[in-house]
Amino acid sequence: MSWHPRYRSSKFRNVYGKAASKEKCYDCVPITHSVHDNHFCAVNPNFIAVVTECVGGGAFLVIPIKQTGKLDPHYPKVCGHKGNVLDIKWNPFNDFVIASCSEDSTVKIWDIPNQLLKRNITSPKKELLGHAGRVILIEWHPTADNILFSSGYDYKIMIWNLDVKEAVISKPVKILDAHADVVLSMSFNTDGSLLATACRDRKIRVIDPRAGAVLQEASYKSHRVNKVLFLGNMKKLFSTGTSRWNNRQIALWDQNDLSVPLLEEDLDGSSGLLFPVYDSDTHMLYVVGKGDGNIRYYEISPEKPYLNYLMEYRSHLPQKGIGMMPKRGLDVSSCEIFRFYKLIPTKGLIEPISMIVPRRSESYQEDIYPLTAAAQPALTAQQWLNGVNKGPLLVSLRPGSGAVNSVPQCLEPEPLMKTTDLSQQQGWGERMPLEDKQKPREIEDGRKQLKVEEKSPKNEQMCLSNSFDIFECPPPKTENELLQMFYRQQEEIRRLRELIIQRDVQIKQLELEIRNVCTDTGSN
Repeated sequence: MSWHPRYRSSKFRNVYGKAASKEKCYDCVPITHSVHDNHFCAVNPNFIAVVTECVGGGAFLVIPIKQTGKLDPHYPKVCGHKGNVLDIKWNPFNDFVIASCSEDSTVKIWDIPNQLLKRNITSPKKELLGHAGRVILIEWHPTADNILFSSGYDYKIMIWNLDVKEAVISKPVKILDAHADVVLSMSFNTDGSLLATACRDRKIRVIDPRAGAVLQEASYKSHRVNKVLFLGNMKKLFSTGTSRWNNRQIALWDQNDLSVPLLEEDLDGSSGLLFPVYDSDTHMLYVVGKGDGNIRYYEISPEKPYLNYLMEYRSHLPQKGIGMMPKRGLDVSSCEIFRFYKLIPTKGLIEPISMIVPRRSESYQEDIYPLTAAAQPALTAQQWLNGVNKGPLLVSLRPGSGAVNSVPQCLEPEPLMKTTDLSQQQGWGERMPLEDKQKPREIEDGRKQLKVEEKSPKNEQMCLSNSFDIFECPPPKTENELLQMFYRQQEEIRRLRELIIQRDVQIKQLELEIRNVCTDTGSN
């Protein structure tokens, strides 16, 4: 373990991991059996996406974050790839846009509707054609809108500008041809002006992506790197890999001098990969082991010993991949500072794991929730391509401080069903007779509701920022599903009440500001 004093002053010294209860997990999920070393999972405050097994091509599932419990075996998929999907990433500035890459050498951009999926999605919003081999990595730029990086078996990293009208883009705006082998990992610094890569040739490189120039290159042979990570604005890199004796190993580097690591440490003799995850708000580093159930976590400091070991979350269930919730999706009322989504293919289970700071007070804890990256871009794609650098826009996580979610995307609503055709709709025809006999009043009320919706303006669209459209869900089949629907509606009501309270607080603040301005003007 890393050197650390027995009693070191830190507000994160007692952070512990808490696995979600069974009813808050996602069960019966057909998780991919691919052997690639990727996360296979992407999460935002609205959806969880996971790469799945699919016959005749590649696919992934997009599940509303609140739809926990057992997954319908016929749940719709996003399945437009002709080969296995190898990586998926949500757009950091739009919770309803996701990118995927595949063995079919393409990258596809998908629009996800803001209601529960009813059928497979097969047509992407955009398709990126340029790689000569399978594409294994994609990364969105952290501050510029619609800039995507992709890397594949052609040893090239391609930069794409998605801020164009064309549905099929065949030419990237820039090709980085600095690697002699497959790129295993990519990571940006805070403002996205630098890119760090780990390559199969065992070298770490720091690259200026717009110039295409390699600024630093590691030639250290004792550390065979697999994954590399920028540590925010600390001007340091963190990498995981293996030693000469095939022990799992971590290393810390100065980004301006990659000749020798600042720190190098063997962890254990297991063979699984180590995924590093860094939280720049709390300066906490998490090391997630593939093939085991452990998550080690450390605190990073700018001075020696740099890496301060805190604790380790242990589980007997091994993880194949991992998803990370953005900070704006955390439960600040329970002092949750990070949340993982652990893929357990042996059980078909996705298990949320919350990292919690134990506090007695139930009020908002300002010291553990500094300003965090907002869901809005700081730059346009063209500004970044023209050489402008800008750090992320920051927001507070304090309840009532303002919206921290991305702007929900309003897709074209599907035509409402006519009441006379209800019995002919798929799924309704089998259940309507029994429901009519058992609950005639509820069905009649439902028909009245549909008539009211038919009279509403056609151009009216419903967008929910924190959940899917409840009225677009298929009718519950079992008592369990009915209860889940009831709980989701209660949660939605609670959320709307909180939103109203937040608006009232904002109104009072504005009234106070207006009064102050009037007072200042009068006194002058």
